[in-house]
Amino acid sequence: MIFDPMYFVFLAPAMILALWAQAKISSAYAKMSRVPVSSGLTGAQAAQRVLRDAGCFDVGIEMTQGMLSDHYDPRHKVLRLSPQVFSGRSIASVGVACHEAGHALQHARNYGPMAIRNAVVPVASIGSGLSWILIIAGMFMAITGLIWAGIALFSSVVIFQLVNLPVEFDASKRARVELLRTGIVSHAEDAQVGKVLNAAAMTYVAATLTAVLQLLYFVSLASGRRD
Repeated sequence: MIFDPMYFVFLAPAMILALWAQAKISSAYAKMSRVPVSSGLTGAQAAQRVLRDAGCFDVGIEMTQGMLSDHYDPRHKVLRLSPQVFSGRSIASVGVACHEAGHALQHARNYGPMAIRNAVVPVASIGSGLSWILIIAGMFMAITGLIWAGIALFSSVVIFQLVNLPVEFDASKRARVELLRTGIVSHAEDAQVGKVLNAAAMTYVAATLTAVLQLLYFVSLASGRRD
């Protein structure tokens, strides 16, 4: 399967989009990380203010290692921010930090798509690895049923990606609303924050397209086989 030219034919659009999205987010983040935010707050301070003003007093904020490794941990109610975002006082830093704060607000407000995403995560985590094993084993042993079992598992990954899209877009929307409402950024700076968050959103679009096209490839592969 690794050497099947059709795999790359199926995945070509997603590969191109992923490369473009990665270049876009890298460029936008690098540019806006050099633009100081007028409020002078760090990413951690901005996220803390957004959370407190929204009435979320039980969410912690910690520094984690890695470049753009920022995420919200719903199990422990903690924002984990990369060093550049945690301590940075730039448009990019407050934008990324408050995007993650947006996820905490979704959790606090029982945002439906986020609840669905969190419920799918365990199955998708298993499916992302085990599905490939079943599909490859099914091909080598010429057992189409095994391939279909792998496809069924991989479907959980696609479902996760599809549900994840509105969650990510909504978190960015919440972040921009709260950044303006709290005065952390000005209306002029909001457009700059939008460039960073919109670029980041395209990476999720690319990931979703990749998962969908992989699923279609697997279905095509199984449909064309005869045991």
